[in-house]
Amino acid sequence: MKKAAAEAALEYVETGTVIGIGTGSTANHFIDALASIKHRIEGTVASSVASAERLEKHGIEVLDLNMVDEISVYIDGADEATKHLHLIKGGGGALTREKIVAAASRKFVCIADESKLVDILGEFPLPVEVIPMARSYVAREMVKLGGEPVLREGFTTDNGNIILDIHGLQIMEPTKLEARINNIAGVVTNGIFALRPADVLLLGGNEGVRTLT
Repeated sequence: MKKAAAEAALEYVETGTVIGIGTGSTANHFIDALASIKHRIEGTVASSVASAERLEKHGIEVLDLNMVDEISVYIDGADEATKHLHLIKGGGGALTREKIVAAASRKFVCIADESKLVDILGEFPLPVEVIPMARSYVAREMVKLGGEPVLREGFTTDNGNIILDIHGLQIMEPTKLEARINNIAGVVTNGIFALRPADVLLLGGNEGVRTLT
């Protein structure tokens, strides 16, 4: 199902443009599919070291975002998604770079299997990237918001930071909570993608790929 959604996303690749690439198992399926049409694109911007390495193994050029004027489309998976195209991302720990590449892209196409579609975000623990010295402070602030923070043990982001996974949230107002958490001192960003949601959600299922816009 993930692979079907990833292959369906090839339709959104514009010839002669730079493509943003996400991180994780579904994004990996897209990278593998992109290899078949790599001659059509100018290059890619990757949201993680792991994705950059996979792209380069396929002979697909990886560019520095600072050297790119525009990304035509960003293609990435999600840990949870709603029919409003609000997402939780960051299970793989690349949420900050994913959010940056999504923000820099004209269109954001999210690819997932249909099990990721939920009515309310929050059953999947919300990742929050935190500067290490702020870990305890941010954890206390998350408790005030009704969450149960758990340090992701033995994990460091590509930016050199830590991740707190916040359990027990029912995220009724994703845009408000995204902004509120991001305003806590020491938070780099959190895994709610609602201020810049997906533009298209491709859901792979038993009966093919469904498109939500």
